[in-house]
Amino acid sequence: MAEVKGWCPGALRPMRSGDGWVVRVRPAQGRLSARQAAGLCNAARSHGAGVLDLTNRANLQIRGVPDTALAPLQTTLAQLDLLDSDPEREARRNILIAPDWQQGDDSQRLWDALAARLMELPALPPKMGFAMDAGSAPILSDAPADFRIERSADGRLILRAEGRAYGMALEYGAEIATLLRLAQWFVDSGGHEAGRMARHEAPLPDWGAWTLPPARARGPLSAGPVPGGMALGAAFGQVDAADLEKVLEATGARAIRLTPWRLLVLEEVDALPVLPDSLIATPDHPALRVDACAGAPFCPQASVETRALARALGPHVAGSLHVSGCAKGCARARAADMTLVGRAGAFDLVPGGRAGDVPLETGLTPTQILTRFGA
Repeated sequence: MAEVKGWCPGALRPMRSGDGWVVRVRPAQGRLSARQAAGLCNAARSHGAGVLDLTNRANLQIRGVPDTALAPLQTTLAQLDLLDSDPEREARRNILIAPDWQQGDDSQRLWDALAARLMELPALPPKMGFAMDAGSAPILSDAPADFRIERSADGRLILRAEGRAYGMALEYGAEIATLLRLAQWFVDSGGHEAGRMARHEAPLPDWGAWTLPPARARGPLSAGPVPGGMALGAAFGQVDAADLEKVLEATGARAIRLTPWRLLVLEEVDALPVLPDSLIATPDHPALRVDACAGAPFCPQASVETRALARALGPHVAGSLHVSGCAKGCARARAADMTLVGRAGAFDLVPGGRAGDVPLETGLTPTQILTRFGA
């Protein structure tokens, strides 16, 4: 059975993988200045495997960091102002922000306000997170978060617990205090046993009027032109650091914004050079419909190679495709139109489901799968 770590890596508390340490960087407000982005690219090449992973929490990961390079990498991150003061604060700073936030808007204001009060949060399960999604309508509805501040159907800011259809209206200036109170309720009402808000079945506290539905969600960003810049996708969420460095230099991008959709946005860029293979600006590119984890031999939990199969199969599968090295399904938590799950060196087939769901077929080889889908 796959081992579930129960926590996400960080820069101060990295995670061991099959190819070395995985070091996760959590930029403030999901944004890297041009200097920080170039520094990260250089660090990934100097101290890691030369690739950057884009995560579904709008973070970046440097993979393949050997033991001897870990401390120098952390020093570099500190110099780039990308290192938290201590591991506890880093672990609590799981805050998503609508990637199209504007200077001084509610999303930015609330991100800053929560970041300033992180140490007032109770001890929550380590994978719990927050979404500051206060644009005209929610855009992060499918991204992982347990506590959401978003816009209601009538234009007010509301606090909504994940898994609940309705939220409560928030008083301006008291939004974070109310969120902290709901987080304390989660702990006091036995939430640790459930582990995540969506699995916590206790009735919401009666000090709130949980009656306001969120506004109809906006669709996520897609590769290509977007307001404020150009969005680039990455196959499997992995970017070659040298490729990104070249694109940054060629475009003169002011900054990079990260998204939970394995896209990054180049700020104030309206034209692109010829792109290297690891970056994609075509919204209907087959590789952007595919999720695949690192797989074997890079992850000790995986018994199968994943990405070569995913790359070959993607153009032949209509809709979304998830190729997972094990039943944890790290690359995609939600259901896909077609999911393949590694088990004992072969694949299980799960149509319209998640990696941990009951498969329709088991024991398939890559050749059998490719033949079945005409690849």
